[in-house]
Order: sequence, then C-alpha cells, then structure tokens
Amino acid sequence: MALAGAAYAQAGRSAALTQVARFDHQVTGVAVTADGRRFVNFPRWTDDAPISVAEVMPDGTLRPYPDAKWNSWRNARANEMPVGEHFVCVQSIVPDGHGNLWVVDPGAPGNEKILEGAPKLVRINLKTNKVTKVIAVPGDVALQGTYLNDIRFSSDGRTGYITDSGTRGAIIVVDLTSGKSFRALDGHPSTQIDKSVTVAIEGKPLVRPDGRQPAFAADGIAISNDGQTLYWQALTGKTLYSIATDKLRADVSERDRADAVKTVATTAVADGLWMSKAGTLYITSPTDYSIRRLAGSSTEIVLTDKRLRWPDTFSEGSDGTIYVTASHIQDTPWFTPGAPPSIRTQLFSFAPTR
Repeated sequence: MALAGAAYAQAGRSAALTQVARFDHQVTGVAVTADGRRFVNFPRWTDDAPISVAEVMPDGTLRPYPDAKWNSWRNARANEMPVGEHFVCVQSIVPDGHGNLWVVDPGAPGNEKILEGAPKLVRINLKTNKVTKVIAVPGDVALQGTYLNDIRFSSDGRTGYITDSGTRGAIIVVDLTSGKSFRALDGHPSTQIDKSVTVAIEGKPLVRPDGRQPAFAADGIAISNDGQTLYWQALTGKTLYSIATDKLRADVSERDRADAVKTVATTAVADGLWMSKAGTLYITSPTDYSIRRLAGSSTEIVLTDKRLRWPDTFSEGSDGTIYVTASHIQDTPWFTPGAPPSIRTQLFSFAPTR
C-alpha cells in the first residue's frame, strides 16, 4: 500500500495537473485539512484493501488512520470483527471545518449487500487522532441497496448531508449531535439515475461483461460557502440540481421539498463536486478525462489530462490548491475482464481557476 516513491518524488506534470501520489489500490476519497495534512481512503470494491483510511505522510508513505485497529477489517475475517468498530468499506472522508475528519462507511463491500449495522459515520478529532463519535445509520435510512457516497456539512457543523448513490437515490440528512437521520427526496427524479444517459468513454459504452452499465444515483455533492444551498447530481445523469438547505429540515414535508428543487445546469456524466473557497463549483468529468466548472446553466472545461482515469473526488488546500483522485473505475475487473483485483491509482492537484 506504500506510495510509489519515484512517482511521488518526481511528481508528474502536464498542463495544470500535478501528480501528488500513487497507490497500489483503488482510491476514491481525499481530504486536505487546514494545516495541510492529506488523507485518502480505499473502498473494498474489487480487492480486500489492507488500509481503508490513511494519512499521506510527507515522505509519501501511508499511515493507517486513526490507527491500525480501525483499519484491521478484512473480508475474510468478516464474521470475527464487529462492524461498528472497524472500517468496512469506506467511500469518502471529509473535514468538517471544526477540527474533525468524518469517515463515510456505507458498509457494503464490493458496492453490494450492506452488512447489517455497518453503515456509519465516524468522527475523528484531528488534534488527538482519536475516534470521538460513531453514528450508525439505521436500516430504515440506509436501506438494503443504499450506498452512502459523500457528505457535506452545515456551516455550524451540526448537520450532515449525504448522497445515496444506490438503488433508490436520496439525500440523507443527519443530525450530528443526536445521531438521528432521515431520507429526503427519496425517489425524487433529481436523486435518481437518468435512464437516457449512456456512460461512454471515447465513444464506447462502459459495460460490465454481463452488459450492465454503471448505474449510480445521487453521487456528487457540494454546499455553498454560506451553507444555504446544497448541490448534487446522479453520476449516471446529466443534470445538476440544488435546494435551499432550510428545506432539508425534518419538519418540512416531502411535497414542499420537491417543490424547492431547482435545476441548475445541464452537465454530463459526473462523479465528484466541490465548491471552492473562491465560490467556483468544480465537477469531475470521467468520460473525457476532464475537470469542469459551472458556467451559468452549463459547464466549461478547466483541464483535460489522460492520466485522469475516472476523476473521482475533490478536496481543497488552505492555499486554494484543488486535489482530485483518479479512481480508475473503467480499469477495474468490473469493466475490464482479466484485470487484477488491485489496481494502481493516483492523487493529483491543480491550481484554482480565476
């Protein structure tokens, strides 16, 4: 799981894109904290990754975070290990701006069946490097077929908004104090896959050996800097949506919520979203190896680089540098028969656009 030293030291560069690190397993999430610490995570999709959450150390090595115990889960020992006390299948990691790193664990190895009791949020204090809270997402919120994908936080740090990219898309709202959660826009068209969309790379549909296309519902998520507007998009989709966050309170009816959903822009197949400190909404564009940004009611390309094999998740450094993972979904055994279970992936960075 160590980084490739030469790749780290000789950080490859093309146009505005800089390679920061390379990994021996599939990476999805990245988190950069205010003091410059960098973290990544590795889901158990096609292999039994030896680390779920890691801090990228200055010398390029990986340190299991917060410790080895939380990262000791293995699929082969699933019946021996409590799902609430270990990372089972981590999808994303996000700092809340209040001194914590939150880990989103959908608890579904292989992006398949949820292990009972495994879906959870784990809060880690960045000063003490200790887990300070575990919020289980119950079975009436994390339904069988749910896949907790990514999270954003209210300005006061008391509420989390999570996309469910699974069978029945939704926005899951979590009270981070009480731990209570509920499904919002459950089954609403804005959170579902768009059946008219074909995921294609270089003009060729991306399909599994059995003919299935990628089918991921509400996936990318971002929040405005004032905390008043939430954005999301289905990965298998072409439309960016938003809602005022005050419509995501538990006392608002689903009818009123549905009426408050706004169509923001026509996009393309997209995975990660990120609202920069400067107010630019960045959008990954996996099918053409690109990063885009919101421009009115459409998007425009910021950069294109063939090394961005499935640009996945963003984070932002204190200097405004944007980090993005390349998760190589098209190179996994799901879509490339004969590929090894473990694939090499990268972390990149680029300068913010003006």
